[in-house]
Amino acid sequence: MSLASVSRPRDTSTTFTSSYTELAAEVRASGLLDRRRGSYIARITLTVLAFVGAWTAVILLGDTWWQLLPAVALAIISTQFGFLGHDGAHRQMFSSTAANEWAARLLAGAGAGLSLHWWRHKHNRHHKGPNQIGVDPDIADGPIAFTPQTASRRSGVYGWFTRHQGWFFVPLLTLEGAALHVASLQGLAARTPVPHRAVETSLIVLRLTAGFVIPFLVMSPAQAVAFVVVQLGVFGLLLGGSFAPNHKGMPLVPKDMRVDFLRRQVLMSRNIRGGRFTDFMMGGLNYQIEHHLFPSMPRANLAKVRPLVRAHCARHGVTYTETSLLGSYGIVIRYLNQVGLGDRDPFTCPLVRMYR
Repeated sequence: MSLASVSRPRDTSTTFTSSYTELAAEVRASGLLDRRRGSYIARITLTVLAFVGAWTAVILLGDTWWQLLPAVALAIISTQFGFLGHDGAHRQMFSSTAANEWAARLLAGAGAGLSLHWWRHKHNRHHKGPNQIGVDPDIADGPIAFTPQTASRRSGVYGWFTRHQGWFFVPLLTLEGAALHVASLQGLAARTPVPHRAVETSLIVLRLTAGFVIPFLVMSPAQAVAFVVVQLGVFGLLLGGSFAPNHKGMPLVPKDMRVDFLRRQVLMSRNIRGGRFTDFMMGGLNYQIEHHLFPSMPRANLAKVRPLVRAHCARHGVTYTETSLLGSYGIVIRYLNQVGLGDRDPFTCPLVRMYR
């Protein structure tokens, strides 16, 4: 049953809208929305230096299987460039819109081989309606079925795969890096207008070409192939694995259902517990609830605003979900397997269940 088909108290949406306004005012007064320019300049500088250092190590090491170590390092560094592009696209870095966009374009393109234009278009739709069927591209039809409706249309070998898809999810993440490169280039090749198409395309082609050619120039063919495969696989695992635990297995929202901003962002998101290492490896996306509520907040402030958000949700009876990284993957795997079997009930939005 859809919430749109039942009556509800007229002031429910207004109540939670006012609640978010109250929270936003408290957060603004705390100064946590202020830009952290120095922090980002330091982070960008260190990431660029690490990138140059890793490629220097590749060239100096030459023909050896020890090259797999800088391959892993470059995957981690490329993931960090992806996070920086994400932050710039959300205008977290600088006061100037143009400065944020150019930082995101250059860092994502040259450092990670990703397109700002393609990613921002996709990611904005995700923020507009996380886990909303027909709105959120992250649960759209693809190799993995994220909705029972998608799973029910599959049969044969594909149907068998879908019924067991949870077990394949983590291995498939190793292909995510290559998929993101291809999607970026496809987005730039589209006939629709693309701002600074030539710049983005040049940056990505240069980054991917160098990442493929340099290994073959300094290593044996077998080592070069292993280097490229390891780098792409770890990059996909890290970047895809930073986004996957945050929404998969949280409630699905019907396409035509309207939900106020506070509950739309909190109820469909999940935080991942951890310390500074988790913050670094997930690019601050482990504070997914806070990021969705305040997408322009600098990454370094998300941990600081978390107690305010938790307390606010507790006062207003809004479920705030937080778990460990391993716990989240357990939830995601069970969710995907149950979706593959066509099980709908465990993932229905709690707002729908309220009115049954």
